[in-house]
Amino acid sequence: MDPEADVCFEVSWEVCNKVGGIFTVVSSKASQMIEHYKDNYFLVGPYFPQKIYGIFEEQLAPESCRTALEKLKKEGIEVHCGTWLIKGNPHVLLIDFSNFAKNKNDIKKELWDNYKIDSLYTEYFDFDEPVIWAYAVGKVIEALKPSFNNKRIVAQFHEWLSGAGLLYLKSRKVRIGTVFTTHATMLGRTLASEDVNLYDILEKINPDEEAKKRGSSIFAKFQMEKQSALNANVFTTVSEITSIEAEKLLSRKPDVILPNGLDMSKFPTFEQASVKHKLFKNRIKHFLMTYFFPYYSFDIDNTLVYFLAGRYEFHDKGIDVLIKALGELNLMLKKEKSNKTIVAFFWVPGSIKSINPTLLESKTLLNDIKDEVEDSLEDIKNKIIYLLVAQKEVSKKELFDEDSLEDFKRKSLRLLRKGVPPLSTHDLYNYDSDQIINAFKQAGLNNLKEDPVKVIFYPIYLSGADGLLDTSYYESMQGAHLGVFPSYYEPWGYTPLEGGALGVSSVTTDLSGFGRFICKECAPQKYPGIFVLKRYQKKDDRVVKDLTSFMYKFAKFNAQERTENKITAQKIALMADWKNFIENYIKAHNIAVKNI
Repeated sequence: MDPEADVCFEVSWEVCNKVGGIFTVVSSKASQMIEHYKDNYFLVGPYFPQKIYGIFEEQLAPESCRTALEKLKKEGIEVHCGTWLIKGNPHVLLIDFSNFAKNKNDIKKELWDNYKIDSLYTEYFDFDEPVIWAYAVGKVIEALKPSFNNKRIVAQFHEWLSGAGLLYLKSRKVRIGTVFTTHATMLGRTLASEDVNLYDILEKINPDEEAKKRGSSIFAKFQMEKQSALNANVFTTVSEITSIEAEKLLSRKPDVILPNGLDMSKFPTFEQASVKHKLFKNRIKHFLMTYFFPYYSFDIDNTLVYFLAGRYEFHDKGIDVLIKALGELNLMLKKEKSNKTIVAFFWVPGSIKSINPTLLESKTLLNDIKDEVEDSLEDIKNKIIYLLVAQKEVSKKELFDEDSLEDFKRKSLRLLRKGVPPLSTHDLYNYDSDQIINAFKQAGLNNLKEDPVKVIFYPIYLSGADGLLDTSYYESMQGAHLGVFPSYYEPWGYTPLEGGALGVSSVTTDLSGFGRFICKECAPQKYPGIFVLKRYQKKDDRVVKDLTSFMYKFAKFNAQERTENKITAQKIALMADWKNFIENYIKAHNIAVKNI
C-alpha cells in the first residue's frame, strides 16, 4: 500500500525519551516508516538533554524551515533538529519547551474554552508538562506546514500526552490529516490497577463519573484522551481488546487497529538462539548454585527456569495469579515426589535498599572455587584424556591431588549456611508489606528444601551489570525455559512476543492484545509455542487452575518437546514483524488525509 500523504509527523513523548512500551513501538518501526515516506518522515519528541546523549545527533535545520523556527524561538519554543541513532536514522524534531512553560495557564484556559478539559488542579510534572510540550508541537507543525509547498501532511499523535498538539491543530483548522492512537486508555488502566473487573462492568459504568471520582489528574488525562479521540480524523488503538474498551470509555470506536510489531531482522535465527540459550542457561545455573546451594542442593540439570518480567503491577500483570498457580504447582509436584525442580524468577523492579549481603558473600566464595578450577583446567583436561585413553576410572582422586581436594573441601564448607534461601535477591525498604513477598508466603512458597517450586524476587532492572546474574533483559530471557505472563490488563504485551522472537516459549492471555491476535491467527496444535490462557470474563480461581495445569504439563515436556515448542514460538513471532504490520499505519494515514 502506498501512502496518500507526502509528509508524516509522528509525535510521542517517548521519542528519544524511554519511559515505557511506546518507546519500543516508535523506535522499532522507524526504518519501515522511512521506506514509505523516505526523507519526509519526522519523529517529534521532547528535548531532555540528559536523556539524548549518545542517541541523538543534532544537525542544522533545513534552510526552508529556519525562518519559521527562528520565529518560534522568540515565542519560547526551540526546535532541535537531528537524527535518532537507531536503525534507519530517522529525522527527529526535539522540542525544548522550557521557555514556553510560562504560557501554561493560557494553554489550560484554551483547552477549557474549546474542549471543556478541566485541568485547574493538575500538577506540573504529572499533567501540565506534557500538555505544554504537545501544544508547542502543534505550533511547530503549523509553522512548518508552508515550507512543504502544499504537500499533503499527516500527523500521528500517541497517547493523551501528545493530545494537546492534535487539539491545537483542530482548533486552528490547520489542513493536516490527524491520527490519534491510544495504547491503553487512562481510565481502563486505572480501574484495572484497582482490581476492578473491568471487562465485567464495562457496559454498566459511566466513564465520566468514574474518571471524576479518581481525582483531578486522572479526570484531566481522561478528558484529554477522550477529546483527542473524538477530534482526530482517524482514531486508532493497538488491539482488539483495547478497541472494545476504548469504544465504551472514549465514546468512539477505533477506525483502524495498529498492532505492535518488532523488527525481526534484529533477532537471532533459531540456531543462534539455541547457542545463546545454552550459554545463558549455564550462567543462570551458576547463579542458582550461588543462591540455593549454600543451604541445600538439588539436581541443577533437572531444573526448569520460569519467569515473569515487567512493571510492578500486581494485578494488571497477573503477578497475583502466577504466584497462586506456582503454589498449587508446588503442592502437585511435592505430592507425586517429583525429581523436577522449577525456579520461578520475578524480574520486577521494586523498592530496594541493596543486594542481600549474604548472597554477595556466597557469590564471592563460589567464584573463588570456580576460579581455582579454571586455573587448573588444562591439567584436568589432560588427565581426563589420559584416563579415558588408558581405560581407567575418572575420579576426584585421579584428577586432584590431596592438597587441592582439601582446599576445595575447606572452601565448600565456608559456603554452607543455616536456614533457608531468601525470597528476594535484595533487601527491600518495605519487605514486610511487599505484595510479592507476602503472596509468596501465603502460597506456601518459602524456598524450603522439600519444595520442588522455588521463587526468586529479583527487584531490579536487568542491565547486564547488576552484580548478580549480570545478564541483560534479553539474555536473561534466553537462558530461561518459559515466560509466564498471565496479564489481566495488557493492551498489547511485548514480552511474550519478544520471547518468541528469541526462541523462548511463553504463556499470555486472551486479555492481552497479542494473545487475542494469536487466538485469531494461529490454529491449535500440540506445541503451540506461545500458549494463550483464557481470562476474558473468567474467575481468578478458574484462571489459577488452568495456569497450574499448563505449567505442570510444560514441566513434563522432554527436551525434544521443549525444542519443538520453541520452534513454533519463533514462527509465531515472525508474523508480528513490522514488515507485516506497517500497512495498518499507512491505511490509517491514508484515511486521515482523505478526511481533512
